[in-house]
Amino acid sequence: MSHVFEYALLRAVPRQERGEFMNVGVIVYCADLNFLCAKTHVDGDRLRALDPDFDVELLEASLDQLGLACDGDKAAGPVSDTSLGQRFRWLTAPRSTTVQTSPAHTGLTDDPAKELNRLHRTLVLLDR
Repeated sequence: MSHVFEYALLRAVPRQERGEFMNVGVIVYCADLNFLCAKTHVDGDRLRALDPDFDVELLEASLDQLGLACDGDKAAGPVSDTSLGQRFRWLTAPRSTTVQTSPAHTGLTDDPAKELNRLHRTLVLLDR
């Protein structure tokens, strides 16, 4: 049986004024299966090609915090006390920082974890 899921790409934006970004992760949310998870990968060399002074370590720390928020870990702060749907909406809300998200997209899946891996592979790692 297929279930509706939503996903958003996580984007690193080294220099906001230039509008350039690189996909560094994906978040998948499936309400029917009580699933919310993020998967990330940072290619520091590619990011530094956009901005040689970009703080890759700060980006990785920010993405780690985002993962904690997905998991509902108390270390993520008050967002951890919200529902999965509320966390997904909070994580994908527009913001002007070095970590931004794409608009949310929808699809159907039998296995949201498998979908997370597929999206990560094709949209972040760029494996075809």
